[in-house]
Amino acid sequence: MSNADMEEGGAQATTGIKPPPGRYNTSTGYNAAPAPYPYQPQPQQSPFYYDQAAAQERHHSSWLVPLVVVANVAMFLVVMFYNDCPSGGGDCVGRRYLRRFSFQPLKENPLLGPSSATLQKYGGLDRQQVVHGNEVWRLETCTWLHAGLIHLLVNMISLIFIGIRLEQQFGFWRVGLVYLVSGFGGSVLSVLFIRNGVSVGASGALFGLLGAMLSELITNWTIYTNRFAAMVNLIIVAAINLAIGILPIVDNFAHIGGFATGFLVGFVLLMQPQFGWLEQPIGAKSKSKYNAYQIILLLVALVLLIVGFVVALILVFKGENGNDHCSWCHYLSCVPMSSWKCDN
Repeated sequence: MSNADMEEGGAQATTGIKPPPGRYNTSTGYNAAPAPYPYQPQPQQSPFYYDQAAAQERHHSSWLVPLVVVANVAMFLVVMFYNDCPSGGGDCVGRRYLRRFSFQPLKENPLLGPSSATLQKYGGLDRQQVVHGNEVWRLETCTWLHAGLIHLLVNMISLIFIGIRLEQQFGFWRVGLVYLVSGFGGSVLSVLFIRNGVSVGASGALFGLLGAMLSELITNWTIYTNRFAAMVNLIIVAAINLAIGILPIVDNFAHIGGFATGFLVGFVLLMQPQFGWLEQPIGAKSKSKYNAYQIILLLVALVLLIVGFVVALILVFKGENGNDHCSWCHYLSCVPMSSWKCDN
């Protein structure tokens, strides 16, 4: 038996695994010459993404999502400062310790936040102001306001869990566009169907990120590993959150509008090269970068997005009531139960 055979036998006895063919180094435990063999260690994969996507994730650092979180928290503090509950002489929550930043009475705002009048003054979504006051900016500013501390915490935690992964994979500008456009789309649908009250919150934009994740999965179908598990997970998460939206006070139309908008924007902005395209040798890329179905989905989504926004905005500024054209749509935002009513 040669020395190499003895070394190989010793390594097998020690590790319990026969080393792959090639020169085995007894000091390092690795082959000097790599060979195609199942023994070679494989990188860990996400249950949803393939190696190519995982490599792209490392190319982007997440700073937009933390910046959005900080901006929302700062805006909440500014609104609470100007709300100044004690100046109204009410029974403010936490007045002794929070002073000017204390919350409105729980019977007025159970979410621990400012009054609806303050939210309206500082950019809340009010149909009358948008349609008759030409204050279009409220369609976007309302997504940066929150009805209370509980509302803020829930939305920001959701944004961190959803947004950071997307930003790491696709970069700040694409995810930022999805967030902004989805929030706007949610506000437009809300104005069409919600007649009374002030609507605020980043929920429409957050649902847009969920919708974009679903369309991204569809358009990049070939590069996923556990694609069916990923789709089922996304659909379940979206369905549960939309089901919560049928409770009173929650503006489910903003959720639905944001989700639909993000779903379409995802086809346009989150398309990735088809599987195997990046692995081709430089200068010999015979494969097209994108599949034909990806291009078709992009074009269809872009047309639907433009037409949808144009039609919806025309209806908004004509003062149309969406409920007049859809007698059952109000159930999408609130289902009357014995415990509550949906009159307002």
